Amino acid sequence: MNFKHVPVLLNETVDALVTDPDGVYVDGTLGGAGHSAEICSRISEKGRLIGIDQDADAIEAAAERLCPFGDRVKIIRGNYRDMTDILSELEINDVNGILLDLGVSSHQLDTPSRGFTYREEDAPLDMRMDQRQRMTARDILETYSEQELYRVLRDYGEERFAKNIAKHIVRARADRPIETTGDLNGIIRAAIPAKARAAGGHPSKRTYQAIRIELNRELEVLADSLDGMIDCLAPGGRLCVITFHSIEDRIVKTNFRKNENPCTCPPEFPVCVCGKVSKGRMLTKKPILPAAEETERNKRAKSAKLRVFEKAWDQKGENRHGT
Repeated sequence: MNFKHVPVLLNETVDALVTDPDGVYVDGTLGGAGHSAEICSRISEKGRLIGIDQDADAIEAAAERLCPFGDRVKIIRGNYRDMTDILSELEINDVNGILLDLGVSSHQLDTPSRGFTYREEDAPLDMRMDQRQRMTARDILETYSEQELYRVLRDYGEERFAKNIAKHIVRARADRPIETTGDLNGIIRAAIPAKARAAGGHPSKRTYQAIRIELNRELEVLADSLDGMIDCLAPGGRLCVITFHSIEDRIVKTNFRKNENPCTCPPEFPVCVCGKVSKGRMLTKKPILPAAEETERNKRAKSAKLRVFEKAWDQKGENRHGT
């Protein structure tokens, strides 16, 4: 399979992730195995990689790409939200590093039948990350109320014209079903003023992003999974997360800060009495961004941000440097 996907921040991510060549690493968003192939090239024969992805196409492509690494690799079709259970079934108590590369792969965007891209006019409104899931983007467009559609477009797409687009969707589906990307694009164009459409960027971009996030519960899964992943790390292990828009990055940053400083005592208390101990530290006070050379080669990299959390070396929440 020609699973086209260029991994972003490749060296920056793997440099931060692989601290022990004999360790166990998890790629929770395996995709075409771009990051995983580099991880495998840096671990020893004692090292191990667990690759997880819910997309059947990704699983097939990754299995082919990682075949040369043999028994060092274990590939599982699933969602990274189930990582704790997956590691338990594999009888792995802790791991040295976990990677999440969020968002949509180039393969998903470039395959019209998957329905992720607004650049096709005759594709089905699918957008499922996991093809086993029954609900599709079309179901959202056909069943959500106007208020629910407005909430999705406003919160997940940060769409200025969310209210008007939601109104136009409800009005259009009353006449006939919204079945293709072309149908949805036409509705969005009609709902956004001409001057705003001409201002820059495709008018459908934010709406498609919002519907995709809602359908696949992307932000909910991310927010609910980070604590468990940090708990899965061995002392000194690292969690690396690559995000592509501000909402994802905000969730990661907030979670890392909370795990670094979980104290809930009022600021005026002279000492901590809540008993909550730091799980480690955020190594990236500011996110790592791609270099100009990378963004020139790969447009998708422009919005990428990498944040890294390191698990504490002891139960007091301290690392080797005493922080």
